Amino acid sequence: MTTPAPLDVNADTEVLHRLRRAQGQLAAVISMVEAGRECREVVTQLSAVSHALHRAGFKLVSHQLRRCLLDEQDGTCADRLTEEQLEKLFLSLA
Repeated sequence: MTTPAPLDVNADTEVLHRLRRAQGQLAAVISMVEAGRECREVVTQLSAVSHALHRAGFKLVSHQLRRCLLDEQDGTCADRLTEEQLEKLFLSLA
């Protein structure tokens, strides 16, 4: 069995960065709608928000999966998400 890569110690920082980016993009979308901007522009910006949120979600789930795999090696994975729970989280982001 291959040993999983070590945990990304910057995962939380990266997730927060992605969420703050999405927050800023969402504020821009709200301003665009309030200003009566063209639909195409609003949808394009909204798509960017969605992408940023998905990236943050995938990072969270993949980090949790890696954590569980590492903990499984030393027998401490009892309080982590199950494979089924992780699969459902991934699918909810798709």
